[in-house]
Amino acid sequence: MVNLLKLNPLDDSTLEELGFSWHTDADGSKYVSDSLVQVTAEEAEAYFTAGNEIYDMYVQAAEHVIENDLFFDLGIPFNLVETIKKSWENDVHWHIYGRFDLSGGIDGQAIKLIEFNADTPTSLFETSLLQWALLKDNDMDEDKQFNTVYEAIKNNFKRLVTLFDDVENFEERYDGWKILFSCVAGNDEEEATTKLLQQIATDAGFNTSFEYLENTHFDENGIYDADENKYEYWFKLYPWEDIAHDEPELATTLTNIMHSQEAIILNPAYTLLFQSKGMLKILYDLFPESPYLLNTSYEPLEGVKQVEKTVFGREGANTAIVDANGALVEKTDGPYDNYKKSLSRICRFS
Repeated sequence: MVNLLKLNPLDDSTLEELGFSWHTDADGSKYVSDSLVQVTAEEAEAYFTAGNEIYDMYVQAAEHVIENDLFFDLGIPFNLVETIKKSWENDVHWHIYGRFDLSGGIDGQAIKLIEFNADTPTSLFETSLLQWALLKDNDMDEDKQFNTVYEAIKNNFKRLVTLFDDVENFEERYDGWKILFSCVAGNDEEEATTKLLQQIATDAGFNTSFEYLENTHFDENGIYDADENKYEYWFKLYPWEDIAHDEPELATTLTNIMHSQEAIILNPAYTLLFQSKGMLKILYDLFPESPYLLNTSYEPLEGVKQVEKTVFGREGANTAIVDANGALVEKTDGPYDNYKKSLSRICRFS
């Protein structure tokens, strides 16, 4: 069973002071729960191990996709293929952060991978700040919080410079390079997440700035803010697949910028391979004995209850549940129905 720890919830004014303005849904219900899930040290360690092993499998699977030209299978837009290859070839294109969605792991249940939000994942603000704030506000030992995501992301920013070497070498190698952080105007959650990442990069030692995506300038010579300041790195909280479909000229420009090494873009283009739910099928083909993977196919699975998702989609949109006889049980609407589909066996726990 799941063990929940009841807490005194943070009031709206405290949440807003933290920058968390999306605390109340339209129906008046609170976004942040007043309970925390309690896990044992052993369960936390199992999640940590699973995350590392799954990521290693994704790296091997991405190499397999690139070597065998399987981009179409994953629904990768054709105008990003060269961009992905370029970002994959050079270690300076460092993956800063992502989020695995996992089931199980509690009360003896097996951990299973549901999907990987590798390019523009949400929940970073809640994980890195709100969980700590809840513990502190309830006068609890902050050491009880096992996640160290803030520090881990800070070290990943440093690895943009040190790569695989010790991050303690950052200061002696850093040469004043600047990171521009961008998101679309008008979305409080995305702006707060982007500015949180900017703060983490600043804490890591980078010179940073923020500019709305609408005011960011691009040409063959680089990436600029509204004042025409040029940047060596650009972080965008904007999906790569949306750039490909909605801004094809920008996709071409970014590819040229990468080829000329005028700027490095974060998260890298290759994270779109990880983001595609079609990769779940590749993973299962390559690692069928992995305890973390569910049977996944591009075609309906026979004799098992399964979930159908589009290879790209967010917040549960365009998802269907199908029973063992192939009959539709439930389906959600959304804007992603034109994408290729991927089907996974639904988790079953004893």
